[in-house]
Amino acid sequence: MTVYLNGQFMPIEEASIPVLDRGFIFGDGVYEVIPVYSHVAFRLAEHLKRLQFSLDGIRLTNPHSDREWTKLITDLIKRNTAEDQYLYLHITRGVAKRDHAFPNPAVQPTVFMMSNPLLTPPAALLASGVGAISAPDNRWLRCDIKAISLLPNVLLRQMSIDAGCVETILIRDHSFLTEGAASNIFIVKNGVLLAPPKDNLMLPGVTYDVLLEIAAANSIPFEVRKIAKEEIFNADELLLTSSTKEVLAVTTLDNKPVGNGKPGVMFAKLHKHYQDFKRDVMRKT
Repeated sequence: MTVYLNGQFMPIEEASIPVLDRGFIFGDGVYEVIPVYSHVAFRLAEHLKRLQFSLDGIRLTNPHSDREWTKLITDLIKRNTAEDQYLYLHITRGVAKRDHAFPNPAVQPTVFMMSNPLLTPPAALLASGVGAISAPDNRWLRCDIKAISLLPNVLLRQMSIDAGCVETILIRDHSFLTEGAASNIFIVKNGVLLAPPKDNLMLPGVTYDVLLEIAAANSIPFEVRKIAKEEIFNADELLLTSSTKEVLAVTTLDNKPVGNGKPGVMFAKLHKHYQDFKRDVMRKT
């Protein structure tokens, strides 16, 4: 695997950072994940816009222009062999003495990028669906920033792994749906696709946007609104989305079946449309 670190491409085994990097000491940084189809980054402009939003959120100057990012990302894709990849970008405030306050004067940010093969869910998982559990959303109030300090998400996701499931569905204030620990969550009720709104309590993924675009283009009824806790547990279908998982049906929640316990009609429609979109749009942009 070839990675990029602070101006150089190198084998991942040679990449290292100082122990006083603020990303290591404080989790002081942001990240971005970009899917790549047929060696082309998908919706790079949107991802770079989201990256800028995260950097602004932590008051860190972007180390590169969009044009510079585009060249670096294109070079990294070429240096790795997989046709489909997912790129991970990681930017920290840099190396400085341990002090909670920002370094003054500012130091050079640390910029790291790596690529991994983008693997889609296997057919057996699509056919069976996946299990999930629910848990209180106990994270901070700026979940819209793609921050590298992900310990709450790690612990919440591990809860689902310990339960033999794939995801943890998060409920804020014991009242309403936000998202999954590592995905966006949609519900289906009476033939309508429901999505929680973009706000500071969730990180809207690019796949979230794609799914709503697909619904609109194919005359699938949908609503973007607050989704009450009770609606989650009474849903006809539950879906999770992410760049790596695409669209998956959640068929059990807290060890109880969702709907009839099998992937539903809405999942089948959206998964098919997503694959068509990937073929016709993602691989040609």
